[in-house]
Amino acid sequence: MSSSPFVKSYLFAYNFLQASSWTISLLSIVSSVLSNKTINGGAYSAAGYLISVIQAAAVLEVLHGAIGIVPSGFLSPLMQWSGRTHFILAIVGQINEVFTLGSALLVQDSPWLAITLVAWCIGEMIRYPHYALTCLGRCPYWLTYLRYTGFIIIYPTGLVGELLIMYKALPHVKERNLYANFFSVFPFSYYQFLLAVLLVYPFLWLKLYLQLFKQRKSKLGKAEKHHGKRKRM
Repeated sequence: MSSSPFVKSYLFAYNFLQASSWTISLLSIVSSVLSNKTINGGAYSAAGYLISVIQAAAVLEVLHGAIGIVPSGFLSPLMQWSGRTHFILAIVGQINEVFTLGSALLVQDSPWLAITLVAWCIGEMIRYPHYALTCLGRCPYWLTYLRYTGFIIIYPTGLVGELLIMYKALPHVKERNLYANFFSVFPFSYYQFLLAVLLVYPFLWLKLYLQLFKQRKSKLGKAEKHHGKRKRM
């Protein structure tokens, strides 16, 4: 990561704003669930717009990697950003209903959407503070441990929700020939594109997931050594 004070200040501010926004999103979802006494519906109406905005804004992370101000490169951030952004904007934000148990259900009312959004929020409420404090060189060991351990359960939970909702949206996509104008210039429809996404998505996700396990071993080892030195001082 660049040692420039300006770059560090910018990255701290970006990560702080993202962390704050995801925290507000989670609190809004929890408040909605408690008010409605159910996870069916309410999560998207409570926090969907804010999540859509901050997820779209995360394209900056692709740029950060591309210009080298963070060590992640641009490919992994691009894969993560494009997958989530497509899900929240093209599927959840635009598709009115999915089919479940023989009846129509508003996709935004699906309990799996609430579970997915909560998983996203919790994951980002750990990841962004970790990045922000790392910029300052003041990240505590417990937060590093949480960053490289919490994903083990949080990320698969989000993946299952995303895949289920995309799968259940397929009949609606096919029936309505969704995004036909945009895909008219391609030799395939959006329905076929979504099928391909469903087939490829788990394998791309698994690559990122296993990469995090490699990072976990490296990062926790370094953090534990640094934490031990500080305790002896």
